[in-house]
Amino acid sequence: MTDGTNPPSSPQPEPAPGSGYGFPPGPPAQNGYGYPAGGGGYSYGYPQFEQQPNPYQQEADGGQWPPATQAQPAQPGFTRLAGPDVPGASQQPDWEAMAERSDAERRKKRTKLWMLGGTVTVLALLAGGGTFLLLGGKDGADGTNAKPSTQASPEPEESKSPQAYTATVAGDDTLLRDSYGQTGIRLGPDLRIGPVGKRFQVIGKGNGNSWGQSAEPVVDVTKSFTITARAYSSATKGSRIAISQGDGESYSFELGVNEVNGKQAWIFRVQTGDKGAEATTRTVAAEGLTVLKTPTLLMATYDAEKKAIALYVDGKKAGETPVPAIWQAPGPLQLGRSRHHDIWTGPWQGGLHNIKVYDSAFTQEEAAGYKEGKLSPAPKPAHAWLLT
Repeated sequence: MTDGTNPPSSPQPEPAPGSGYGFPPGPPAQNGYGYPAGGGGYSYGYPQFEQQPNPYQQEADGGQWPPATQAQPAQPGFTRLAGPDVPGASQQPDWEAMAERSDAERRKKRTKLWMLGGTVTVLALLAGGGTFLLLGGKDGADGTNAKPSTQASPEPEESKSPQAYTATVAGDDTLLRDSYGQTGIRLGPDLRIGPVGKRFQVIGKGNGNSWGQSAEPVVDVTKSFTITARAYSSATKGSRIAISQGDGESYSFELGVNEVNGKQAWIFRVQTGDKGAEATTRTVAAEGLTVLKTPTLLMATYDAEKKAIALYVDGKKAGETPVPAIWQAPGPLQLGRSRHHDIWTGPWQGGLHNIKVYDSAFTQEEAAGYKEGKLSPAPKPAHAWLLT
């Protein structure tokens, strides 16, 4: 950078005659550079020649150097050039030959580098192959018959890798991704995503902002269905609803925690009338179980043919009760709250994950098999969020 003024000028001395800077070459020396070595003692070990006058300097008699009658001795490695437009014969390096030699040297170097790189690559592949043999899959716990498999494994619908699975829709961290359907769940300010093992859960603070809501209804309550979720409640009292549906005057169903006979219990409750009255509700409760800070698998079912609802806790049937029908309340699926008489109630406090909706009512055997992961053939859910 400068301040805008020209720097001071330092005149450069005129180059010495025969120095080669800006002057055509004189008779070549044997130093390989095409210029004669000066006689000033700086020839760097090469034979010194007598200092030659400046070729462009006019002599006293007006002639040019060298005189036309004076022949210059040819030097090894140079080609004499002469022509009608060249006064006399001058000696120049054989640039073409030198270029060919230089190209040949470069080709040799490239060949050596290529061969060296190929050798390194082969060694790396051999080392990698050895590592694979050492770390390859095992047929048994003791590693017997261990060998690489040549048969591709079937691709699961949801990868077990935490890097591959995402809980939310790409580009929107507040919209839970539906892994089987097309219905996302929008998260309220205080229902946040957190880790659970290598996957994800939503965690509520137990206040009015601890909710999530889908864009449309998810469960058709006029038909059989099953809802499953893994829940962890940290609330010591009050109603705490994990999942419900409806945002009008009342809910269609709700699954969560409520106080029964003065103690906390897991409950599954449905509304059979359009006014939300206590007289038209039906409830199944799992009494006598530890609820507080206990990871629990909840499963609520409605059998449209039997006209009955049931609640399963950790794969075991907690109870069943008949219902005339479930009232189809308007509005979408809710996480962390329920609608009672036009008011949101039951804010969730704790964690929720592995939420699934099935278009069938599980039997007691299926519920037990689901808990143990041995339900075969495994039914495919219609909707699923926060899979683990």
